[in-house]
Amino acid sequence: MTIALDPYDYDFHEDPYPLYARLRDEAPLFHSEADDFWALTRHADVFDAFRDDATYSNQMGVTLDASAWSPEAHRVMSFLALDGAEQSRIRRLVSAAFTPRRVRELEPEVQRLTEHYLGEALAANADQGEVDWISAVAGRLPMDVISEMMGVPVSDRDEVRRLADLLVHREAGVRDVPPAGMEAAFELFAYYGEMVKQRRAAPSEDLTSALVEAELDGDRLTDNEIIAFLTLMVVAGNETTTKLLGNALFHLSAHPDQQAAVFAPSAGTDLVAPWVEETLRFDTSTQMLARYVTKDVHLHGRTMPAGSKLLLFLGSANRDERVFTRPTDFLISRSKEELSESLSFGTGRHFCLGANLARLEARIVLAELVRRVEGFEVHADRAVRVHSVNVRGFAALPTTFRERSV
Repeated sequence: MTIALDPYDYDFHEDPYPLYARLRDEAPLFHSEADDFWALTRHADVFDAFRDDATYSNQMGVTLDASAWSPEAHRVMSFLALDGAEQSRIRRLVSAAFTPRRVRELEPEVQRLTEHYLGEALAANADQGEVDWISAVAGRLPMDVISEMMGVPVSDRDEVRRLADLLVHREAGVRDVPPAGMEAAFELFAYYGEMVKQRRAAPSEDLTSALVEAELDGDRLTDNEIIAFLTLMVVAGNETTTKLLGNALFHLSAHPDQQAAVFAPSAGTDLVAPWVEETLRFDTSTQMLARYVTKDVHLHGRTMPAGSKLLLFLGSANRDERVFTRPTDFLISRSKEELSESLSFGTGRHFCLGANLARLEARIVLAELVRRVEGFEVHADRAVRVHSVNVRGFAALPTTFRERSV
């Protein structure tokens, strides 16, 4: 039977994993005639492609969307859409501002926001018998953390969150960024542009000011380079962490025995980190990333010509039976050695700069959840998926929590 791969298809969004398995076995280098892109789905191939940006270039961006596939993609995606020395320059300057110390110093704020939003969620749960985990906690906290870091005022955060959601949403039958997404992008650029202008006039202690002031050997970031990075942060940093927090509850709810182990009083919060890491492997927020092929590539008996558009399927690589035992099973007991093979945050020079922040947020939120509830049930029949080409997760996740007795 002919294999059809359509990353825009809503049915594919519901469960892409059976198709991934077919591709790994039958067509590890697959070509979509309909949309003229190639796909790599095996772990070894995706890993190698991440490590070779001379052959598998980021210069056209990382998304399948036609309007975003452009040599100017870096103006929106920052160093994510650059290679070699250009990529290294921006990343080094950004890293001078977005330091591990700055992330560590966020921990008290993440804890405060967690207690605030989780308190509200559990109160609503007690009153109504359930609460939407996404709108109550998972969709709010990551945006607030990033906004706090950047210096976005509390009064503006709901609007910034709305614009970020529009950027990743894909409408049925629209095989590109929909008009609402394009408008949202322009609004975000304008908003961050004004922020940068304000910080140049009056610096503060936030990340935006640190980016303005970042300097290495006399080199500084331009306004457009800062705006591009802030836009990348609000989409990549916010959306992927929101999806991670939703996916974590969705999958643990489907495994009552493992949930009982995580929430057992004797376990404390010891199983939170394995829960986060297995969620990242089992159902990663970022499912695929695009690359531009700079020269002919001969692989698996086929030739992918120079100039091709290629999709690297992280979601498939993380389920590759050549690397992981029982890859289709969600196992919080999975070994650290196997979990270290997960490609959810990429590898090489494009390893996700925000990986530590995403892990910090997820661990704090889920640890506090473990301390305050004895278990939960996700109402999967009423869960609503996000429809996006790159990102996999939920727009709504109705959940009933059972609070611990005082």
